[in-house]
Amino acid sequence: MYQEERLIGVIEYLKKQRRITIDQMCEMFDISRDTARRDLVKLEERKAIVRTRGGAILPKTHAAIQDYTHRLKSVSYEKQEIGRKAASLIHSGDHIILDTSTTVQACASQISPMEIKVITNSIHQADILSNVGHVSIQLLGGYLQKEHQFLYGASVIERLKSYHVDKAFIGVVGISEHGLTLGHEEDGMVKKNMIKQAGEVIVLADHTKFGITEFFTFAGLEDIDMIITDQAPDESFQRLLRECGVELIVTKEEETDIWT
Repeated sequence: MYQEERLIGVIEYLKKQRRITIDQMCEMFDISRDTARRDLVKLEERKAIVRTRGGAILPKTHAAIQDYTHRLKSVSYEKQEIGRKAASLIHSGDHIILDTSTTVQACASQISPMEIKVITNSIHQADILSNVGHVSIQLLGGYLQKEHQFLYGASVIERLKSYHVDKAFIGVVGISEHGLTLGHEEDGMVKKNMIKQAGEVIVLADHTKFGITEFFTFAGLEDIDMIITDQAPDESFQRLLRECGVELIVTKEEETDIWT
């Protein structure tokens, strides 16, 4: 087997198992420990892995976070379904917060014309809703994060404190027993304060976000009221959500609460 074939095999294994040892590589590919080490060095040079004592793991998710424009092109059907369900929870007269995530954008793109007030720090959400009748938009001003097209900083947080809304729709990079996490502290501080100003906090997260812990924790599970996702997490995490009083809605289960 050529080295490139082995390298592909290592990455595929890591995607499923999260961790690989040199001994496992030797057994998988029938190679020496020296050859296995050289393969890991090659992958490390490409920034595809992080070497550990006796093996390797994948880099933390923040290393693979793509810029917002690229992510917009890959909004999945699952995210669209999550967004559709979220949009169905918005009613005329509501005051809502929308954050800057692409899953929340899937919600914004499916909001019907109605008398609502929207507060957001996302240039994209504001642009989408500017074409929807009867929607009033408050775009929070601050520093522009150019890659991901959100506004952040002390002025955004200070302005947020003036508003009280019915619902906040929040996206995440990771959701685990450690809470809700992101790769960008600036975005996380804004989300943290969005949550404080909302009567109901609704997290939109496809199944790939479960079990992931990113760089910055901006909320605990006890701080949220509902998660809308496309596939249910494992039973142990469902039990943890119940203990924290979090309602779970799964779009693939006919959009009903799986605990009703």
